[in-house]
Order: sequence, then structure tokens, then C-alpha cells
Amino acid sequence: MGRRWRPTIGLKVFVYTIFALIAFAFNSILCRLALRGDEADAAGFTAVRLASGAVALVVISYLASAGRDASVNKRAEVDGDQDSTLLSSRVSALIRLGSWPSAFFLFAYAVCFSFAYLGLTAGTGALILFGAVQMTMIAAAIFKGERPTFVEWCGLVVAVGGLVYLVFPGLASPPPVSSALMATAGASWGVYTLRGRTGGDPLANTTGNFVRALPFVVLLALIYLPNLHLSTRGVVLAVLSGAVASGVGYTVWYAALKHLTSTRAAILQLSVPIIAAVFGVVLLAEAAGVRLVIAAVLILGGIGLTIFGRKK
Repeated sequence: MGRRWRPTIGLKVFVYTIFALIAFAFNSILCRLALRGDEADAAGFTAVRLASGAVALVVISYLASAGRDASVNKRAEVDGDQDSTLLSSRVSALIRLGSWPSAFFLFAYAVCFSFAYLGLTAGTGALILFGAVQMTMIAAAIFKGERPTFVEWCGLVVAVGGLVYLVFPGLASPPPVSSALMATAGASWGVYTLRGRTGGDPLANTTGNFVRALPFVVLLALIYLPNLHLSTRGVVLAVLSGAVASGVGYTVWYAALKHLTSTRAAILQLSVPIIAAVFGVVLLAEAAGVRLVIAAVLILGGIGLTIFGRKK
């Protein structure tokens, strides 16, 4: 019995992990599809993405909590009023989770992400984003007093050098404003991730942060109201990014993380920019230039070196 069960768990974790990594990469693809085809403006895409993500996560969190409380669910099914009360109480509890600072950094990541992709290819944007996320987290660890090993320092220098090489002015370099916005998005996501390590249920806290980000979304929509543009296809792409690639993607990733070591999870995330670049070439006909390939090797290789160095 035990021998049959282990491969099932392994396959489930494998499927969850692959789905989550592809979902993370597809945030870049979906955003580029919407913006490049003039199906949506950056502000409108961000608003729909975060709003649909909040709705999806509320539903997922509610179903998850209902599953953990089968006895209450059984009583609620008998009485419709109790079911309504139970639903409202659980939604209220989800809204109270998370924090306003985390919600702000989540919003900052999403809005900078969208506006950055007005001038970046999917692969370049994902690479800058991932590099900025990891460097932010490494810098925070150093600031808190951690002493990197020699191998970690070498990896950090290589990764920073690759990022500088990628955005260094030249004919093949990405637009500086877009690069800066994506780096800001990465730094914001890095801070958001660090704040999420404080404990508690990650799915519930993420749901609360998405819900708390909605006032920022409304403010953004009001500011850009005269220029908002969303076609039906643009709305669909934004909903796929928010509800599926973000909401479902984060949920599946948290499920996979229960069976992955921190080092293995960090190494697996190295594949996200590569996946985004490959799908960018296949689905968006974007060119993967020599500069991007060299920068990817330096950035991902350097970060991988810091991860191995930290493990050692």
C-alpha cells in the first residue's frame, strides 16, 4: 500500500510544480498579448488582473476552508440561512487577513509589471523581474546580518553583472524606463515575498492581500479612466492572468511547496524566465537575441550559484 502511494504523491507534486511554473511564466505572455495587440491598456489590464485574482482566491480559500470544516458544512447544507451566514463570516474572515503594506507592494508589483511590458519582450521582462526579485531577497538577508559565503558573493556578482549587461545602453538593450519599471516590480514582489514569510496560512494571507489591493485598483482606474481601453479579448487575457495564472497558480504552488525544500523551490524558479522566453518566441514570434541569452546565463547561473552556496 505504501509503495503504491509514494509514486502518486510524487506525480502530484511534479504536476503541481510544472503547472505553477508555467502559470507564472504565462503572466508575462498574457500581458504581452494584451498590450501588444492593443487589446488592453496597462492600467486596465492591471485592474482586471488583480480584481479577477481576488475573486478567484476568495472562492478557492472559501472552498479550502469548507473542506477543512466538513461538520460545519454538513449543518450548513441543512439550513440555507446558516449557509448564508457561514459564507459571509468566512468571506469577512478572509478580508481581515493580509496587511495593507503587503497589499500595496502587491499592487506596486502588478502595476509596474504591466507598464513595463509596454516596451519589453516576454523573455527580457521575466528575466529582469526574476533577477530583481532574487537580488532584493539576497540584499535583505545581508541587511539583516547574514554573512554570505565566498561562493554566494561570486554568484551575486555574476548575477548583477548579467543584469547590468542586459540593460546597458546599446542597440540591443531594452528601453531604460521599461527596464526600471520591471526592476521596481521585481523589488516590490521581493518585499512582498519577504513579508509573507512571517507565518500563517499563505493562501489565506494572499487572498486577504489581493482583496486589500482592490482600493488601489479603484484609484488606478479612476486616474486612467479617460484612457482605459479593454476589448473583450483583453478582458479575457487579463482574467486568465489574474484568476488562473495568478490565483490558481499561487494556490497550486503553495500545495507543491509543502513537499519541496526551500533550495529546490528556489532552483526550480530559475526556469520561469526561460519558460517565458521560449513561449515568447513560439507564441509571440519574439526574437531571443545574443544579449538576452548571455544575460540569462549570467543572471540565472549567478543566482543558482548563490543558492548552492547558501545550501553548502
